[in-house]
Amino acid sequence: MVNYTSQATYNFCPLTHEEADTLLHKVNPQVANNSFDASDTEIIKQMVEGLGDTRGMMRLGFAEALGKVGKPAVPFLVIALQHHPNVVVQRAAGKTLNLIGDPSTVPVLINSFLTDEDQVVRNSCIGALANMGEVSVPPLLEILAAPESDETIKGHAAWALSFIGAKGKEQLYQAVTSEIAEVRAAVVAAIAKIVEEYPEERGFQSIINALQDSSQNVRSEAAAVLGNLKYQPAIPHLVTLLSNAEAENRKIAALALMKIGDRQLLEPLQTALNQETDPNIEKIIKLAISQLEKQQVQDDDDW
Repeated sequence: MVNYTSQATYNFCPLTHEEADTLLHKVNPQVANNSFDASDTEIIKQMVEGLGDTRGMMRLGFAEALGKVGKPAVPFLVIALQHHPNVVVQRAAGKTLNLIGDPSTVPVLINSFLTDEDQVVRNSCIGALANMGEVSVPPLLEILAAPESDETIKGHAAWALSFIGAKGKEQLYQAVTSEIAEVRAAVVAAIAKIVEEYPEERGFQSIINALQDSSQNVRSEAAAVLGNLKYQPAIPHLVTLLSNAEAENRKIAALALMKIGDRQLLEPLQTALNQETDPNIEKIIKLAISQLEKQQVQDDDDW
C-alpha cells in the first residue's frame, strides 16, 4: 500500500469564495491546454481545498480540474479523503479519485469504504472502486468473505462486482467456486451482468451450475437471474428446482419460469401446484400459471 502521507504534507486552509473564483479562473485554461505545472504542489493543495466550496458548481469545477491534473493530485486527494476536517471535502475527494482512476489508490478507497463514518464518503469510495475495474475485484471478494462485514457493506461490495462485470470476468469465473456462499451469490449476480453484455456459454453454464449449489441463497440468486435473462435452456433445471425442499427456492423458480414465459411451462407448473403444501408458494405458482395463460391468449389473438 502506497504511503501517501509520507509523500505529501498538507495543512488544511479553506478558501474564500473570492479566492476560489480567482484560482479556478487561473487553472482552468492551464489544464485545458496542458500547460498546468503539476509540480506546483501548493496550487494543487489549494485546488483540493476548493472541493469544500459551498457552491456545487465550483466544487464540480475543481473536481474536473483535478481530474485532468491526474496522478500528481492523488497524494493530496488521499490525505483529504482520510483526514480533512470538512466532510464535504472528503466526499468530493473520493469522487475526484474516481475521475482519476489510479489503481494505486484501491487500498485507500477500501479502507475509507470500510471505516469512514459518513455514508456519502463510503458511497464515493465504492463508486470509485467499481469504476477502477478488475484491480478492485480481489479486495471486494475479501470483503464479501469476511465474517465481520455487515450486510450493508456486503451489499455495496456485491453491487460493485456487478458493475465491474466483464472487466473482471476471469477473476469472477474463478470465484464462483469460492468456499464462501455469500461470495458465490454475489459472483453469480456479477456473471449475469457479464452475459448480458457478452452472451457466452461459459457464463450461462456457471449460473445454471449454481442452481445445484449447497446454499439456498446461491440457488435463489441463480434462479432469479436466469429468469431475468429469460434464458430458455435453463428451463429444465428451473423445473427441477420447483420440487426443491426449500420453499424460497420453489418460489424463485416459479417466478423465473413465469418471466421466461414459455407456454409449455403450464404443465410442469400445474404439477408443482398440485404437489405444493405451502399456501404462500401456492399463490406464487398460481400467479405464474395465470401470467402464462394470459400470454397464451395474447399469442393466440395475434393470429
